[in-house]
Amino acid sequence: MLSRVANTIYWLGRYMERTNGMLQVILTQYISSQDDINDFTWEPLLKIYGELSEEEINQIKGSSPKALEYMIFNTENSASAYNNIIYSRENARGIQDHISKEVWQCLNDFYHFIRDSNRIKVENLADPVSAIDQLIRNGVLFTGTVDNTMIRGEGFTFINIGKFLERAIHTADTTRIKMNEFFKDNADAFHSMNLRYLLNSLFGFEVYLKTYKGNFTKKNVLDLVLYNPNFPHSILYSIERLYKYFCRLRPESLPENYEHMEFLIGKTMNNVKYSIANENDSKSLDSFLFQTRFDLFEISNAFNKYYFGNS
Repeated sequence: MLSRVANTIYWLGRYMERTNGMLQVILTQYISSQDDINDFTWEPLLKIYGELSEEEINQIKGSSPKALEYMIFNTENSASAYNNIIYSRENARGIQDHISKEVWQCLNDFYHFIRDSNRIKVENLADPVSAIDQLIRNGVLFTGTVDNTMIRGEGFTFINIGKFLERAIHTADTTRIKMNEFFKDNADAFHSMNLRYLLNSLFGFEVYLKTYKGNFTKKNVLDLVLYNPNFPHSILYSIERLYKYFCRLRPESLPENYEHMEFLIGKTMNNVKYSIANENDSKSLDSFLFQTRFDLFEISNAFNKYYFGNS
């Protein structure tokens, strides 16, 4: 497969996973805003999913309609969900020979759905929860369509490498934000709610209830989102799946390139697998998550250099 094609498919996987993750975080954040009306702010998410100055953030951080419009639908915000779908569709258009017809149709339907002006009206004026949930379901449909219709060739491999690399980064970022909020709050009731918001942001609330029988503790929540090898959105699961799909590239890879990538991914996987996150030490936990994020971006840069021919 040409490096240009591989890069396009890889970024298709990343953009779609990024969209799914950010929509779930935004939905959870909106729900939490109904529980804490007085002190609620969109500032942390506006910094992640936007390009605004501090002054511009201050103008909209207390307004849910304005914040939602900016992060989801704003065409001038390169990090918006709308633009992620645009980038995904542009990528898919150029590599239709390497994806299934059903994947293209699913993505094209998602593109027209999010462009529908009625979605913006519903989002801001009527029922944001239902509107965002519909967008999330379109993303989940795309993921299932890829899994059920694409041949297990190089295209499938690269789209999953992009997906699981992006998912690991997303889980690390989301956990950092939510745990920092947790440590700022001294009330036990809000501690419990913050843990629930973290789990909901990572599609993990129901999994947690079934695994730990509803006993909300920092240790159990971190064990699930960081180390659980069976939870699809844990950092360890995501890196292990990334490694699994990367190993499929060995026959077509230059030995030195493959060995360098294998070392980086293996090092990151072992650093997570054999770490012990201290749930009571905010500084060490933040440092661990930041280092993991740094290592994941190092992997991303190495893919750009050794497999996609980018400097």
